[in-house]
Amino acid sequence: MIYGIGTDICDVRRIRASLARHGDRFAQKILSDAELATWKSRSARWPEQGLRYLATRFSAKEAFSKAIGLGMRLPMTWRLCEIGKLPSGQPVIVLHGGLKVWFEGQGLQAHVTVTDETDYAASFVVVEKMVELASKPRQI
Repeated sequence: MIYGIGTDICDVRRIRASLARHGDRFAQKILSDAELATWKSRSARWPEQGLRYLATRFSAKEAFSKAIGLGMRLPMTWRLCEIGKLPSGQPVIVLHGGLKVWFEGQGLQAHVTVTDETDYAASFVVVEKMVELASKPRQI
């Protein structure tokens, strides 16, 4: 059963301006430790790819916060929500701390997709409530 849907589109130029204004502190506020390491590595080699990486993570976390209906209120925080990836490259939401405890306690599961194109990054998140099916007696 669908619990919530969230979408977000982020102007990459806005992220560039925030980085210029606040420096690495902006990325440190938004990214988990693992994401921050990836961002630094990409930014060192390909600054534009690092910027797009940060924009897609920002967008995905905004979409997730909308899908769970909390916005940026506790237990939802930027750093407790991580956008990881499977070996196939598929993005996944990895939660930490109190957000993970709350999310699992609600019996929720999330699906995320991210994309970027020149000046924009966009994300879409669907959150499902896992419903246990009661076993029905078989009719003969």
